[in-house]
Amino acid sequence: MSVASAAAFEERIDPGKLSSAVLAAAVHLALLAVLVFGVRWQNRPAESVSVELWEPPPPAPVVEAPKPEPKPEPAPVVVKPEAPKPEPVIPKPEIVEKKAPPPKPKPQAKAEPKPVPKAVPFKPRVDQTQKRIREELAREQASLAIDRERQDIKDQLARDSAAMQKRDYEAYAGRIKAKIRGNIVLPPDLKGNPEAIFDVVQLPTGEVLSVKLRKSSGHAGYDLAVERAVLKSSPLPRPDRPELFQRALELKFRPLD
Repeated sequence: MSVASAAAFEERIDPGKLSSAVLAAAVHLALLAVLVFGVRWQNRPAESVSVELWEPPPPAPVVEAPKPEPKPEPAPVVVKPEAPKPEPVIPKPEIVEKKAPPPKPKPQAKAEPKPVPKAVPFKPRVDQTQKRIREELAREQASLAIDRERQDIKDQLARDSAAMQKRDYEAYAGRIKAKIRGNIVLPPDLKGNPEAIFDVVQLPTGEVLSVKLRKSSGHAGYDLAVERAVLKSSPLPRPDRPELFQRALELKFRPLD
């Protein structure tokens, strides 16, 4: 930049500075005027007011002589009026309110007499040893009674079983005798009702192994007829229950049975 241009730039005046200076001077002048007029208004003297009176002064007061005191007048007689007669009071009829009947008292439960405790009979003192002995005896007796009852039941069952077995065996033997009797041919000269007893041995299948006369009827023909009938009836009937089977049989025969 050249020196001439720099000097020209420095000499340039800012227009904003001029307006600011004018505005500041105007504000100071206004403030000075306000202060001057304010002081003068406060130092102004007050105006005086004069009043003239045109009415005459009041007259002097007149002093009057004292008046005599008045005599007291007699007190007037006050006539009291007669009291009015009281009006007769008419009694008002009394209104009797019916009261509700009182509630009936609830019947109280009769107190039951307390039971009188019965007197406990006096028990003699028992020795502990005697008591223990009695208890042992009672237990033994109860055990014996149970054992006897069990034995009675067993005996009854045994008797019932034996009776049933006997009944079943008799039925089984009766079937055997019936079959043999159906094969007996009675001799014509047989008289009376003699008994012949035979021992018979059989197999489980009912086949007869042997027949032996144990007791004779006294009639040889009848004994021989029964032996032949036993051998002819083989195999013999078997029992309904296997435990009823007997290998050796004792058979009794009478001609009229």
